[in-house]
Amino acid sequence: MRVIIGGAGRVGIALAKAMANEKYDLVVVDNDSRAVANAQSLDCLVVNGNITSRETLLEAGITNASVFIAATPSDETNLIACSIAEHAHETKEGVDRLTSICRLRTTSYVNEYRAGHLLEWAKVDHVVNPLHGAILRLNAGLRSTELEEVIPFGDEAYIIEFDIGESAVSIVGRPLREVREDFVHGLPNIVGVKRDGERSFVPNEDSVLKIGDRIAVSVIGLDKFNPALITFGHEISYFPEHPRVIIVGATPIGTKMAEDWLKHGANVTVLERELHLANKLAGSATGGHLNIDVIHGDHLDRSVLEEISIDQFDVAVSALEDDHANIAAVLMMSDLGVPHTGLMLYDADLVKVTQRMGISFAVDRHRVAVNNILSHVHRSLSGHYALLAEVPNVVGITLKITERAKFAGKTVGEAQFPDWMRPAFIKRRQLSGKWEAIEPKEDELLLENDRMVLFCLKEKVSDAQKRFKV
Repeated sequence: MRVIIGGAGRVGIALAKAMANEKYDLVVVDNDSRAVANAQSLDCLVVNGNITSRETLLEAGITNASVFIAATPSDETNLIACSIAEHAHETKEGVDRLTSICRLRTTSYVNEYRAGHLLEWAKVDHVVNPLHGAILRLNAGLRSTELEEVIPFGDEAYIIEFDIGESAVSIVGRPLREVREDFVHGLPNIVGVKRDGERSFVPNEDSVLKIGDRIAVSVIGLDKFNPALITFGHEISYFPEHPRVIIVGATPIGTKMAEDWLKHGANVTVLERELHLANKLAGSATGGHLNIDVIHGDHLDRSVLEEISIDQFDVAVSALEDDHANIAAVLMMSDLGVPHTGLMLYDADLVKVTQRMGISFAVDRHRVAVNNILSHVHRSLSGHYALLAEVPNVVGITLKITERAKFAGKTVGEAQFPDWMRPAFIKRRQLSGKWEAIEPKEDELLLENDRMVLFCLKEKVSDAQKRFKV
């Protein structure tokens, strides 16, 4: 299956690396000589050219492609490229329909897609706007200073990544089979492990953990974060049930951040330097919520922060467009006493840097975009596809249990999943129409039309798909 990636920036390169082990016929296209040079090290064909050029797309093999991904930083370039790619693909008879995936940032374009118009005038099948997923990661990750990464899987299901602490002596040094016997209510489900100097692996019953291992654990509900951390040797800092949250910037991003915090019972203050933006938010439906205050003021003015008693807030996040401006904003608030500070960053290299600065949690927006795009590329998947940030080469995929699957109607234990595959969640639709996340315990029955979220090494994804007969 030929997949053409338009754009060899951070997102495009990460996509190519993620799919390198999955036997795709990959082509990367970019007109920047430096980006093309960087892509040469990948196991794929690299074409130097403009993705809005029909000739370039034909050279890349668009007529025989199954998927076209427009992943440049420019919304307009991506939209035009998808339209031309679709038209060029249609000129060859007898080939399967092209699936086009378009990375977009502009809210108006995203709304066009949701209204069903984008498919008509731009021939875009799927739009990737990682903002919502990034906000969920950030707001969940701020609840503990010990977490390295949080990946939401929807319906209150999360993967949390952290190191095994020094005090977890009862967990390490013996097979997980023995460790599990010590936990009456069950050992938290470990789906991936990364050890210094070794390749990541999916643990089985014979695996032995060590102090300092970085692990990925599946949990259902925000209230399960702390019990998992305690189990693996961490002391927990208090996080209030109804936190006071300050958000810098009444931007569209800041508004969406506020809406998510309000939904989880927080009291929110939005601080905006520009009067017209502050007034716009204050006059909106979100601004009319009982638990939100919108204040016009300079977030870098210490007197303004002291006037609103910044040291009484529990969380500070920034929603400005510039990474460095966001860092400056939350660092000042951290210095003035806010214990939990967070950022969404465009520059992935800054994520680790900000942690060393003392900022509690940062989200790489490019990584969220890559995960979202991969979910659409794997069209046989029925939900999330996630790369583990801190446990490389282990991925999470969602597969549907159909009547053709040999384990439909069996329990998880009876299904006898292989050691290289680790179930994380079962997703089941309730009579109300809502989806519920369920722990994959040994005695849990697998029903037809359930979704199984499981983790495996990247090179095992195709094997996992075959087992589900998709």
